[in-house]
Amino acid sequence: MKAIAYTHRGGPDVLELVERPIPEPGPGEVRVRVRVSGVNPTDWKARGGGPTDWKGAAPGQALPAPQVPHQDGAGLLDAVGEGVDAGLLGRRVWIWEAAWMRPDGTAQEYVVLPASQAVPLPDHASYDLGACLGIPGFTAHRALTLPGSGPDRLGPGTWAGRTVLVAGGAGAVGNAAIQLARWSGAAVITTVSSPEKARLARAAGAEHVVDYRAEDAASAIRAVAPRGVDLVVEVAPAVNAELDQAVLAFGGTVVYYSNDGGNTLTLPVFDQFIAGTRWQGLLVYAVPPKAKAQAVADLTAAVETSALRVGEAAGLPLHRYPLEKTAEAQRAVQDGTIGRVLVDVGEF
Repeated sequence: MKAIAYTHRGGPDVLELVERPIPEPGPGEVRVRVRVSGVNPTDWKARGGGPTDWKGAAPGQALPAPQVPHQDGAGLLDAVGEGVDAGLLGRRVWIWEAAWMRPDGTAQEYVVLPASQAVPLPDHASYDLGACLGIPGFTAHRALTLPGSGPDRLGPGTWAGRTVLVAGGAGAVGNAAIQLARWSGAAVITTVSSPEKARLARAAGAEHVVDYRAEDAASAIRAVAPRGVDLVVEVAPAVNAELDQAVLAFGGTVVYYSNDGGNTLTLPVFDQFIAGTRWQGLLVYAVPPKAKAQAVADLTAAVETSALRVGEAAGLPLHRYPLEKTAEAQRAVQDGTIGRVLVDVGEF
């Protein structure tokens, strides 16, 4: 089979198209014939030796074994190992965290992984949608369900009567957060940096879109949420700390999942404790197993009811690359391409 792999940390040029034997599933595992592989920022960061690299090699250093990248994907389940229901054979599935603590991601024609990480994909849902669910969907779900800031599951009515502010509503996580929050009954505000991103955020379902470069963001947010917002899903906490604190409701929470724009977060102590607000970091790979299982259930339910969508009309443009151009796909994500970058692995 064809696969993309790298043996050293570094830039996109370390990614190579190679031939590998088709793997066989072991006990508790399944094999998926991959149709589409989804690319996330953590994929290129891990390739470069960043904090999401589980092998710990620095840039330029050799790895103990070749690594196939990409956590997310979708395809056809075509083999099962001992102890796995043979009735799953032939099912369309979406894949999550394929390459986390493992050498085999979805940038290859076949991938073997634990059965729980290949989730049945509803018949009406595309492989493209399946390949977009994993990292962005899990991150958005956890932000909306963290203890103390939201319900323990998502679905119609679970966020009714509350307001969510999504920073960067045109991003992949921002898009998922908007769609999931709206599905769950929240009022949704989002901040963006351009008219084009505003158009995408509205397409995702945001009711109020604030262009922070064109208007005073705090005043605009308070105008539509006088009480303040209950939750901020934040991509750039170092940059947006002052704004977030200014618009939080009493007892509100900021959940931040990235460090866009800077790595040092400064908070006003008095404002924090007088307002009873909370700031919570989120790394999707560290989400507890029980919460991940709930995310799988809720994301699948959202897909079944068409509450989660992808594509231009859903505010998440798709950008496609063939398997042999995976390096270009990762470079596109690294360069900040708006939307979701996909790699077409196989056709069937």
